[in-house]
Amino acid sequence: MAIEVKSELAGLADPRPANAAPAVTPERTRLAAESLDAWFGSIHAVHDISLPVREGSVMAIIGPSGCGKSTFLRCLNRMHETVSTGRVSGRVLLDGADIYDGGVNPIAVRKHIGMVFQRPTPFPTMSIRDNVAAGLRVMDGHVSRRETDAIVESALRRAALWGEVKDRLGASALALSGGQQQRLCIARALATSPRVLLLDEPTASLDPASTQSIEQLVRELRGDVTIIIVTHNMQQAARISDRTAFFLAGDLVEVAPTESLFTSPSDPRTEAYITGRFG
Repeated sequence: MAIEVKSELAGLADPRPANAAPAVTPERTRLAAESLDAWFGSIHAVHDISLPVREGSVMAIIGPSGCGKSTFLRCLNRMHETVSTGRVSGRVLLDGADIYDGGVNPIAVRKHIGMVFQRPTPFPTMSIRDNVAAGLRVMDGHVSRRETDAIVESALRRAALWGEVKDRLGASALALSGGQQQRLCIARALATSPRVLLLDEPTASLDPASTQSIEQLVRELRGDVTIIIVTHNMQQAARISDRTAFFLAGDLVEVAPTESLFTSPSDPRTEAYITGRFG
């Protein structure tokens, strides 16, 4: 079911007709950072990053702790500016429209560019159903209960969670396991039909079985949603991504098809990192 976000995001309107099936063109750029810099006060955390991400693909971002990966990811849906000292310059283009243009509502941006964090963040006072439906409250126009129920079911199915929770949608989200809570957060992001999904180390706090479930979910979503995942797990990046970007000390060192980057990196710093000489 296609849902329209509020008009504050008119410049970023989805180019697809309402209710149209996704028409993925793998060579088309969906999201692109252009000369992007980010600061925390006087600390220059991300340096002049230009990085296009193709529609329907999975981009992995790797690098040692503190290299700017998560800060860069948060810039892609305007989460960085929620930090009191956060500042950004440059552009982030969603289907050619700059999300940092004046008049663009950052809350509306996050309906097109959803984000899931390292630790599951279900709303503790809400039921499973209401967690998934939370993002629908900012939609333009009334969404009926029947429509909401259909969207919730669809999102939970896409997140591979429906079969596990369909008989307890009114239960607290905190009753779910850690892996289920993370898939619930993914379902919550998917409920607004985002064009891009940002995953910030989504399996870092999960057990191997839950990690496998999240990775399988990423594979299933590929082609329908453009995914950017920050991960410390290079094996994970190799398993699920189409392209990989290596960050170091706030710089984008190298980006390439994943197999090429891991087998024949072009920069010696990339080779040193992936062979375990540092990081």
